[in-house]
Amino acid sequence: MFAACSGPKNVAKTDTQTEDNLKTHIQYLADDKLEGRRTGTKGEELAMQYISNQFKEIGLLPKGTEYYPQSFIVNDGKQIDSITHFIINDDRLETGKDFFPFPFSPDVSIEALPAMAVQEAEMPWFFDLKETLEENKNNPHFDLPDYIRTNAKKAKDKGASAIILYNSSAIDDKLVFDKKDRSEQLSIPVLYVAKATAQKYFSDNAATLNIKIRIGISEKKRIGYNVIGYIDNKAANTVILGAHYDHLGYGEDGNSRHAAHEPAIHNGADDNASGTAALIELARKLKTSKATNNNYLFIAFSGEELGLYGSKYFTENPTIDLKTANYMINMDMVGYAHTYNYKIAALGAGSSDAAESQLLEISQKYESYAVETTERAGGGSDHVAFMDAGIPGVFFHTGVSNNPHYHRTSDTAEKIHYEGMQAVAKIVFELVLDISRSADFFNEESMALAFSGGRQSFISPEERIQSCHDLQHIH
Repeated sequence: MFAACSGPKNVAKTDTQTEDNLKTHIQYLADDKLEGRRTGTKGEELAMQYISNQFKEIGLLPKGTEYYPQSFIVNDGKQIDSITHFIINDDRLETGKDFFPFPFSPDVSIEALPAMAVQEAEMPWFFDLKETLEENKNNPHFDLPDYIRTNAKKAKDKGASAIILYNSSAIDDKLVFDKKDRSEQLSIPVLYVAKATAQKYFSDNAATLNIKIRIGISEKKRIGYNVIGYIDNKAANTVILGAHYDHLGYGEDGNSRHAAHEPAIHNGADDNASGTAALIELARKLKTSKATNNNYLFIAFSGEELGLYGSKYFTENPTIDLKTANYMINMDMVGYAHTYNYKIAALGAGSSDAAESQLLEISQKYESYAVETTERAGGGSDHVAFMDAGIPGVFFHTGVSNNPHYHRTSDTAEKIHYEGMQAVAKIVFELVLDISRSADFFNEESMALAFSGGRQSFISPEERIQSCHDLQHIH
């Protein structure tokens, strides 16, 4: 990897209108009323409408599948359907509070009169986890859900029609309905009954119970939206510029670093209202520029925080011919240059000598902003989906590990360094102009360098943090 950096240079004239626009965009997108812009929520929809309106106001052509938006489905894991019930002696238990079925249970209906103490064929069997938990309380390798799955299969082979679990011990079994469970579906249902409910109905081991069980488990889905605008210059090739606008909502998807762990709004000002705001202002500049050698496609992605859902969906369902795409520029977290030693990272630009040289020349116009390039574009954001599709990508950011607010509730609009954001937007704009004058900025050799180290279509939050942390130590 090679770093090309500029030192402090003459001050470029500040564009106060652009800076004011950037502030307006971020203050709206990171406002509490958008509730963290989690994919598939009302907050994401409000953000989608805002970006669509901005694209329309600028004069971009709609290039989504529903005008500017392009909808896609996010699989949100498994859910217990409303038809699910468990009735004991004519008392209906409350789903989620009194009991829950394990997600690997099949959709079935059962009515039976099982005896608590007898394990009869074609009858539900009852099992107290007390002894198992006590035997394994000091075993760090004991996996209770795996134990349950394994023994449920054995019970089925011996004739059980259902397994009903409870725990009379003082040991916390930590069992919950795991919506992310992807294990193989069993042929009999497995249910867990809460301690208080078990004490009420299962205390008499000699009892025969009248039970009625109905299980329904399905895949829960939500709808996300990319927002796509286009400048059609009737050119042969198209430059793609992108930034994701979704964030973490209240932290429901398990990707928050909020220390308190209780649900709270994650505003996502730097991640990535900053990149989205820069994208909107780049669209405004390019719409009125004389850069007509290429067409320009602007995509605000959703689903990035869940694993690049939106960008991957677009590359698999493009609204332009991707064979005409020259390259892709991605902006993700560009609002913290002041805590990144006033550096702006352009990952992947170092794979092209021409692009790297041009960035070094451009950066000399901006006081104290060092542009740092690498050959590899790295992972962790939406450019990866385009690289997987054979399109070279350059990833602009201003750091992750230097940002103490990353994936925390403290990532709010007043902490953004707007002067640095404007520098990013101007540098990207000038790079796009310069690249538009040359057909050889990114060639097969540079693409091979950018792709070195393998391709990834899914980046976990942990991998993203480590990837960006490693890249910040390039000198």
